Amino acid sequence: MAGGGALTSAAPLDRVADFPAIPDGWAYLDTAATAQKPQAVIDAITRAYDTSYATVHRGVYQRSADMTVAYEKAREAAARFIGAGSANEIVFTRGATEGINLVAQCWAATNLKAGDRILLSMLEHHSNIVPWQMVAERLGVAIDVLSLTHDHRIDLDAMERMLTPAHKLVSLGHVSNVLGSVLDGRRAADLAHGVGAKILLDGCQAVPRIAVDVKALDCDFYVFSGHKLYGPTGIGVLWARPELIDAMPPYQGGGSMIDRVSFEKTTYAPPPGRFEAGTPHIVGALGLHAAIDYVSAIGPDAIHAHEAALVAQAREGLSAINSVRLLGPEDSAGIVSFAVEGVHPHDIGTILDESRVAIRAGHHCAQPLMEALGLPATARASFGVYNGPDDVAALVDGVRRVTRIFG
Repeated sequence: MAGGGALTSAAPLDRVADFPAIPDGWAYLDTAATAQKPQAVIDAITRAYDTSYATVHRGVYQRSADMTVAYEKAREAAARFIGAGSANEIVFTRGATEGINLVAQCWAATNLKAGDRILLSMLEHHSNIVPWQMVAERLGVAIDVLSLTHDHRIDLDAMERMLTPAHKLVSLGHVSNVLGSVLDGRRAADLAHGVGAKILLDGCQAVPRIAVDVKALDCDFYVFSGHKLYGPTGIGVLWARPELIDAMPPYQGGGSMIDRVSFEKTTYAPPPGRFEAGTPHIVGALGLHAAIDYVSAIGPDAIHAHEAALVAQAREGLSAINSVRLLGPEDSAGIVSFAVEGVHPHDIGTILDESRVAIRAGHHCAQPLMEALGLPATARASFGVYNGPDDVAALVDGVRRVTRIFG
């Protein structure tokens, strides 16, 4: 096949027909930024607005009651999807960013004190750095940063050496949004718990690509966003251990999160309602439910095998181009980042776009990682269930064209 190596480890899923926004001949390779939406998700959103829309948790009329049931079934679906023990452990958020900020404000800000320490890694997304910095600056907490291994994974051996009883929280990406490297989440959790620390895992890039079971991972908090899981924007999930979420105070006030309000004192609803102030993104939750059903029907193992094959093909094809520097491990999950010597990633992205190949070019909200890699930015191709060998071939042919243009 022109442009790339053969797809050998798994047959392609061939699901592109499910995605109406992907025209013939367009290679959409920016799924790590946001996934395209299958017709099933679009239909669920359309039905919700077109024939069954009403508010939730408030109305006594039948349509409101029906929509409340549908909304809570979405919560149950999210709980099943990540192996949570109960739907009450699931908080709907605007996305993973809000989920991390919620933990930062409602757990870290009330449990940490001056002299405590937080452990992050060099490859974290800004959303898993800045909220902790805000808390740390306010409380006098220190932040430590884990280095990477030679093949660009979080160095868990270094984590074992660095952890002390002063560390109260570890927050790590389950799958890197830049490098695609997969964290051994259970080992990380065991190490954190060994010194009495809590651990949060950022699952944005994990849940669309690999099977996730929060009980097996033994983490304390887990977050992900709907739009990277083939669902709508503006909806995400925070999972937390029941004993932790039960003890956390809210950080936003308003309707729906209360038990009783008076000017003398307000008492709060139990979780998850305590953390869902105001009218929620009702239709977003229903769209997320449809996305979860779509991904579950294909199966995380099938998706992982499919994307692993595309990654192998892309790495083989790109590595044959002398001026290309590949980043991340060989077995990265659905993501291939690379640089072309003497060419800015924005130019790579622009030239590829002329060939109808859409990639991401920039620092990917991971500026500390770029600094560690010695690069201002990278080009990133990320795959989904709608991609196939022809898309990879188009990517590799396009990068060859880039090298010819810049000679």
